[in-house]
Amino acid sequence: MSKIKYELEYAINASTKLIYSRLSNPSGLSEWFADDVHLKGKNLAFIWDGTEQEAKIVIKKVNEYIRFKWVDDEDDESYFEFKITKDDLTNSVSLLITDFAENDELEDSKNLWDQQVNGLQRALGV
Repeated sequence: MSKIKYELEYAINASTKLIYSRLSNPSGLSEWFADDVHLKGKNLAFIWDGTEQEAKIVIKKVNEYIRFKWVDDEDDESYFEFKITKDDLTNSVSLLITDFAENDELEDSKNLWDQQVNGLQRALGV
């Protein structure tokens, strides 16, 4: 069964530099995304409830976006990406998350991202 690509957008009232620091390094990610995150060679190891899952950084552009791919994911097309956008007129900043999920797990996956981004906003103090 192939996964479905979906995107979620969240308004975040913080600087792109501050947001990017929480999306791109182990200490920032461990504040909101996982219980702990550490470097494992060139990859990042994410730990939840004692279980480790490894992801590699596929592509990144500082203060704009970063894309990860789970090392053990057999679906070559899937990834998860954080993209920071800024509206030039209003100066509002948004976080666009792209992810993939099985059809029967789509709503749960979206709800999990809602919870995770709430944690990010708390970590950012917004």
